[in-house]
Amino acid sequence: MTLCLHNSLGRRKEIFQPLVPGRAGIYVCGITAYDYCHIGHARVMVSFDVIVRHLRALGYQVTYVRNFTDIDDKIIQRAAREGVEIGTLTERFIQAFHEDMRDLGVAPADVEPRATDHLPEMQEMIRALLEKNLAYCSGGDVYYAVDRFSAYGALSGKHLEELDAGARVEVDARKSNPLDFVLWKAAKPGEPAWPSPWGPGRPGWHIECSAMSVKYLGESFDIHGGGRDLIFPHHENEIAQTEGATGRPWVAHWLHNGFVNVVSAEGEREKMSKSLDNFRTIRDLLTAYRGETIRMFLLGSHYRAPLDFSFELLDAARGGLDRLYSALRGAEQALGTLPQPGAIDWTQARGEGWAEPFFAAMDDDFNTPRALAVLFEQAKAVNRLLQETQHPDRSGELRQETARLRALGSLLGLCGEEPEKHFRFAADTGAGGSDAAIEERIAQRAQARANRDFATADRIRAELAAAGITLEDSKSGTTWRREG
Repeated sequence: MTLCLHNSLGRRKEIFQPLVPGRAGIYVCGITAYDYCHIGHARVMVSFDVIVRHLRALGYQVTYVRNFTDIDDKIIQRAAREGVEIGTLTERFIQAFHEDMRDLGVAPADVEPRATDHLPEMQEMIRALLEKNLAYCSGGDVYYAVDRFSAYGALSGKHLEELDAGARVEVDARKSNPLDFVLWKAAKPGEPAWPSPWGPGRPGWHIECSAMSVKYLGESFDIHGGGRDLIFPHHENEIAQTEGATGRPWVAHWLHNGFVNVVSAEGEREKMSKSLDNFRTIRDLLTAYRGETIRMFLLGSHYRAPLDFSFELLDAARGGLDRLYSALRGAEQALGTLPQPGAIDWTQARGEGWAEPFFAAMDDDFNTPRALAVLFEQAKAVNRLLQETQHPDRSGELRQETARLRALGSLLGLCGEEPEKHFRFAADTGAGGSDAAIEERIAQRAQARANRDFATADRIRAELAAAGITLEDSKSGTTWRREG
């Protein structure tokens, strides 16, 4: 089967055709390093980690670039508030990002450029835009003239005449058009600045991704990805400035993952955001759930679909992962050692048939829910053989099917740990305490919910769930039970 993906540019599914046969260049917008990552960041990073894994399994030589924004208004504001150097602040959160990604099983990108290391490339692109009359200087700033780029709006489907400048874009008297966006910001007192042909200042947000992607992937490359919230204006502006500067088509395929929605105890959904104070950081969740459980939860929905977040759904993901590891534990006990998948020739595996259902799912726009269903079928095959291991001639087949389960799991970043380590986690995070202690925590949670302090209420629920305590809310109150 041929790999097909949904291209946000054109809003249709199409066959993946790399610009250079056998190679794939992919750029994903990374984090702005001013705070800890939340579950929305996790969705982006896990989704594209799996996409890169699949491209490599198909035999493509992949160059994966994922940037860090290390200069930005939010960074400047937080550094000033904490009284620390900007570089100290960004380094702290970049390191925290790497720690979180390691716990989620997300591999480092091949190239992880930082904005402040690429100012010459940004300035060169700005210079090209000025020479082509696609940008202009005003009050020490440099702006992109949106109405001079005829293809503006192609990605988002927006038209200039339909855009409400006051609703989506800050109105600025220095702009010729309210929709124009800044390429270079003039220095302000107390803020960091770098020299430029237009005076001291710093780059705008959009220009960094254009400059860094061109440096590492060329003026045209295969895939650009990120969250759906970046389509407009960030990715729309990236297209305008990059294609405006180079005069060439920039990205062949645009991939965007869906929003994460928070589901309240009352069943209501709202977009997860810091402004609503309803976000969950990865490291907070990792106190109650293994990184692989969070990964399992994220892969349970198609990357383009909206994703509902709740602790009940995380618990369900943990239960699904338990099923896979139960099969692995049974095989380990029956065989004495856990079979290792080893190096797999995936072309051969597809030809033999056993890997084809998995690849058929992933070739269909990276359909991870269908791919997970294949893993569960493989676990069933292992469990069936476990009933027959009293016959020596079946142990070889059990070893083979177990190795296949681990091999397929590795393509999703799952089933890579020893089973006992997986099942030890709940015990390591606490045994729940006495009944009186549990009742006290439930009472504290009830009070937090009454105060509409849902962050605290959710945290208490997560702590109890990690200790094997399941809560059930109803109109008459909350009941609980110990699992296992």
